[in-house]
Amino acid sequence: MIDRLWQAAFDTLFMVGVSAGIAVLAGIPLALFLVTSGPGGIFPAPRANRLVGLVVNGFRAVPFIVLLVALIPFTRLVVGTTIGVWAAIVPLAVSATPFFARIAEVSLREVDPGLIEAAQSIGCRRRHILLHVLLPEALPGIVGGFTITVVSMIGASAVAGAVGAGGLGDVAIRYGYQRFDTTVMSVVIAILIVLVCLVQFTGDTVVRRLRAR
Repeated sequence: MIDRLWQAAFDTLFMVGVSAGIAVLAGIPLALFLVTSGPGGIFPAPRANRLVGLVVNGFRAVPFIVLLVALIPFTRLVVGTTIGVWAAIVPLAVSATPFFARIAEVSLREVDPGLIEAAQSIGCRRRHILLHVLLPEALPGIVGGFTITVVSMIGASAVAGAVGAGGLGDVAIRYGYQRFDTTVMSVVIAILIVLVCLVQFTGDTVVRRLRAR
């Protein structure tokens, strides 16, 4: 059982790690678009902004377990299967990306508009404003939001495990709940708590260092 728990913990970390990487790569550009394409943005595109906003809100409104089932055909198309670790990565990434994008958007909107105006007044190009003003100033908030996203993804990965994705959720259901083994359930819960605490501690530490620079 110990070996099985180690493997399950590794599977959970792998699922969350890959999905979180995808969420960052897709979520930050999405957040930048939502901020800069709105009214008064440096790349104004109101119609596209409203459309993308509706899509993001639509995905955020769907509970993860429902999204997991709804994406089964897409998951099979992408990874060729609907069970296992890779099958869980697809819905995890799809669910986490709009969630993280909205959190990053809030951080980007909190950047002092005066900094953007100052950059424009000295002739900075718009892409330079994105890379050297918006993102650096919003980075502590973005990292904090990413920490929240990863914590929520750990919980979602346990839900995915309950429907055949593997990981700690799968162990908790198959070897704990179905066999009435409270010891296994308690150990899985303890591991999840430790993972969440480690992620939160790491994220808080990085945020403090970024704000103190």
